[in-house]
Amino acid sequence: MRLGATLGHLSSTPPRPIAPWAEQLVDAGFESLWVPEIIGRGFMVPDPFVTLAVAATATQGVELGTATLQVPLHHPAELAHRILSLQLVCGDRLSLGVSPGSTDIDFATLDRDHAARFRTFTSNVARLRVLLENGRDEHADLAPAPVSGRPPLLLGSWGANVDRAAREFDGWLASAYRRSTDEIITAHDRYRASGGRRAIVCAVQLAEPGDLGRIGDDLARYAEAGFDDAVVVIEPGGPAPEEVRALFG
Repeated sequence: MRLGATLGHLSSTPPRPIAPWAEQLVDAGFESLWVPEIIGRGFMVPDPFVTLAVAATATQGVELGTATLQVPLHHPAELAHRILSLQLVCGDRLSLGVSPGSTDIDFATLDRDHAARFRTFTSNVARLRVLLENGRDEHADLAPAPVSGRPPLLLGSWGANVDRAAREFDGWLASAYRRSTDEIITAHDRYRASGGRRAIVCAVQLAEPGDLGRIGDDLARYAEAGFDDAVVVIEPGGPAPEEVRALFG
């Protein structure tokens, strides 16, 4: 199982400088760097497009991904243009975790319809796929078709969408932020039974050095269950990246 880390954290502590944190994580041996899209919750998670562009210039070789973009917060053509721009910086290191979104505060902040998020997600993703693959559709001409094709699309969602991730997407992102290890492993079994490919458990949170033992046990369980990747969130005041990476040598 590969081990990745987020470039943001989920507390009110000010954000870390992106480039030095990305370099420190890569030097410690993390194999992928991720950032979620979170806005309006009273703490700062840097914009994923800015963050990944900086990380791409500060590192080499590691995967760079969104975990996750809340697709209904964006017009699909505007989102496609930003992704195509980011792909010019990240190249084939870029992976796109996408989701319908979950927290109503994010939607209220941008005057978007939270109740319609699943319907909006379905229609926007369909158009987004076309724009990322071709650079254009019948309504927008954004760019020549990308030579390297579109980045992988990974669905971050729960419930019935676990099976949808297996059928329609290149992978599944399971958030550990509000789910137990047992719940995630049970959903993973269902995802694999539906034919799912890459499976990533993300937002595994380490808030203090004392979390190392518990998280080490969880990571071992995820690896045994067959997850391909785990992505940790190291909060300020948490253990050093080198200590976290040593859990999974």
